[in-house]
Amino acid sequence: MQGFVRNLQDPSAVLMLAGPSVAAVADDPEGGQVLTQVIAAWKRLPEFLRRRVHIACLPMADREENAAIVNALQRHATIVVQKSLHEGFGLPVAEAMAAGVPVVTSNGSSLPEIAGDAALLVDPQSVDAIAAAMRRFVDDDVLRAERIQRGLTRSRQFTWRRAAERTVECYRAALRA
Repeated sequence: MQGFVRNLQDPSAVLMLAGPSVAAVADDPEGGQVLTQVIAAWKRLPEFLRRRVHIACLPMADREENAAIVNALQRHATIVVQKSLHEGFGLPVAEAMAAGVPVVTSNGSSLPEIAGDAALLVDPQSVDAIAAAMRRFVDDDVLRAERIQRGLTRSRQFTWRRAAERTVECYRAALRA
């Protein structure tokens, strides 16, 4: 939110901060505290900026409903930013690339492996680095188109069929050992 507010001057730009409903995620003990901090930071913004920054807590009870909402948000996004310190796989990054949206993501955890050379990788704790990467996608149509194409290509590597095949390979290797 800070990077968006500080660096994107386009008056038509809108920021959507979307994440799971805090009560629906058992393995994120800091989730409630983070949401409280985000809402407090949003409330400190001047009103004209608050109208451009939206916070959405997505339902998790119905997987199809959640997937439809995430897909709609990503398809309408100009940029997807996945700022994460700890990520298991990075499904939002793979989904955004498959949707043809350029991605700014963390340079740590599993995210560089998932994004490959398709995303702009940044220090997730540097507001300036995140803002600069967002700005690059806004200002550089060639870079944007290049990373979208790379993302579409990269995302094809992450299919449920391939995941199942790799899982079977692992089981077979374990049985041989």
